[in-house]
Amino acid sequence: MNDMSLPKHQIFRTRQEVRRRRLTVSAVEQITPRMRRIHFASPDLQDFASPGIGDHIKLFLPAPEGERCMRDYTPRSYDTAAGTLAIDFALHDAGPATAWAMAAQPGDTMEIGGPRGSTIVPDDFDWYLLVGDETALPAIGRQVESLRPGVPVTTIVAVNDASDHLVFTTRADWRPIWATRTGGLEDDADLLRTAVAALGPLPPGDGYIWIAAEARAARTVRTYVWETLGHPKAWMKAAGYWTMGLPDAHEPISD
Repeated sequence: MNDMSLPKHQIFRTRQEVRRRRLTVSAVEQITPRMRRIHFASPDLQDFASPGIGDHIKLFLPAPEGERCMRDYTPRSYDTAAGTLAIDFALHDAGPATAWAMAAQPGDTMEIGGPRGSTIVPDDFDWYLLVGDETALPAIGRQVESLRPGVPVTTIVAVNDASDHLVFTTRADWRPIWATRTGGLEDDADLLRTAVAALGPLPPGDGYIWIAAEARAARTVRTYVWETLGHPKAWMKAAGYWTMGLPDAHEPISD
């Protein structure tokens, strides 16, 4: 329920104490050919909180050389009372996170940290537009599933083919658009910008736009939405969830 004492469309950040938690894999699901959902259980999760749909937790992964490496992932769902957490892994590269997810079995363990902070977007906008690639689907799914009944939300997601499509259970008026690649991931910037442009003018009223994809693609879409469509900067957020050719490169985009 929205707090009517707050100004309309007030977006704010919260901070949390960073705590390291040790989790045990309880189940593994292959939800699409390129998306694997890992379910975890742990008593350490009974005070876990992730109020922002774009929150990130730090995964501490074993590296091939025996050293540890860290990657940022969005919690897909969690239940503090049950002490459970689910994380979706987009299997789009051959890095340590993909390797770990592909080999994960019940009983395996992992440590996580965070989330350090959350961006809270009120559910009082007239419409929502969510744009991204496979790495953004966990956050997009959380947003679509949490919106109030009847509010219009359009999602545009770059995927390889129809086998990557997901269905979310929602009370919102959800319109999914799947932008299918014809080439490699390097085409996502033009692919997503073209898909946004094909929507035509933005809907009337106040809208919130969220963008997360490869860094160049996210920046391209944000620039188009701001400069060409004239959407207010205050009512959008963009992030490079990864950068072509660079490991563990999560990049907030503000200009």
